[in-house]
Amino acid sequence: MAHAQERHAVARIGWLRAAVLGANDGIVSTSSLIVGVAAAGADKGAVLLAGFAGLVAGAMSMAAGEYVSVSSQSDAERADLQREAAELRTDPVFELNELAQIYEARGVEPKLAREVAQQLMAKDALGAHARDELGINEITRARPFQAALSSALSFSGGAAISMLPVMLAPRGVLEIASVSASLVALALLGALAAAGGSASPVRPIARILFWGAAAMVATAIAGRLFGAIV
Repeated sequence: MAHAQERHAVARIGWLRAAVLGANDGIVSTSSLIVGVAAAGADKGAVLLAGFAGLVAGAMSMAAGEYVSVSSQSDAERADLQREAAELRTDPVFELNELAQIYEARGVEPKLAREVAQQLMAKDALGAHARDELGINEITRARPFQAALSSALSFSGGAAISMLPVMLAPRGVLEIASVSASLVALALLGALAAAGGSASPVRPIARILFWGAAAMVATAIAGRLFGAIV
């Protein structure tokens, strides 16, 4: 009899984290940049140029940052797996006992724990140790390219949302339009992130709105002060 495979939120954690981070950064950094430059008294063309430059630079920065950081995690995982494979070749008995002890610590009876360890190692010794000793599995394993692509695309999408009001609104209401659109987008992003993780949307939305608004206020003040000095 066939059984339907359960779908869990943890299976989406890799790309979801990178996508939410990228979109949030795209909205917050680009809208803050736009508000800061506008508050300094720049004309609409200069504000648009600043926003576009922020979009391109931010997307590349997010992609590079995610790729480098996740690649470091991937390198560490690979080194641990190589070390574990060598230990399995040189001392399989010790590794068997080690795996059995892990299952015992989780509440399995000693005899059964050893039988489980023997059967799992007979099928895939490295896979068993990677999953139960090192905590590495296919769901949570580091994927640098996927993380980089998710971050770059989501950053660009978020930045584009912040820039759209700048292109459509007159100069007099440009800052208000950009901030309003960005806050709405942040609220939607918080709700989507909560839905993707099967969590309540209240706290994610409140959290993302608070920090987004704080960033925009800070850059608006900085832009106003800088504009007055210049």
